[in-house]
Amino acid sequence: MAVPETPKLTVDIIIELVDRPGRPILLIERKNPPLGWALPGGFVDPGETLEQAAVREALEEISLRVKLITLLGCYSDPARDPRGHTVSAVYVAEACGEPLAADDAAHVQAFSLDALPSPLVFDHGLILADYAHYRQTGERTPLRLGRSAENG
Repeated sequence: MAVPETPKLTVDIIIELVDRPGRPILLIERKNPPLGWALPGGFVDPGETLEQAAVREALEEISLRVKLITLLGCYSDPARDPRGHTVSAVYVAEACGEPLAADDAAHVQAFSLDALPSPLVFDHGLILADYAHYRQTGERTPLRLGRSAENG
């Protein structure tokens, strides 16, 4: 039996700096295409849980240990990544300290939600809009049912 072809599994992490006023979030400027600003994150390795991947990717890209708080949502639009179909589990996490860009990150910087950089890559603008809603209301990401899912 042939192995089915499936989307690649990724994680993204919205990291709140809890030791700074306003709890700004960390974004990385990507070293590799697509270029622009992004949430820290990456591919899940075989044998790794989503949560382990999120903690590992944060440490690799921003050199900080994070505490995962909640799963904000899953993002699966086939067009979300120009390199191919990926599905991302997006976590909200907390960290303290001074971040340092490493691995795939050219730079790392703290931003308030009302002063985000441009361009944001992938679907990270949508994710951060969902996160802003979560921060205001405590409600996680709404389900975005595609046409075929709505019709059964």
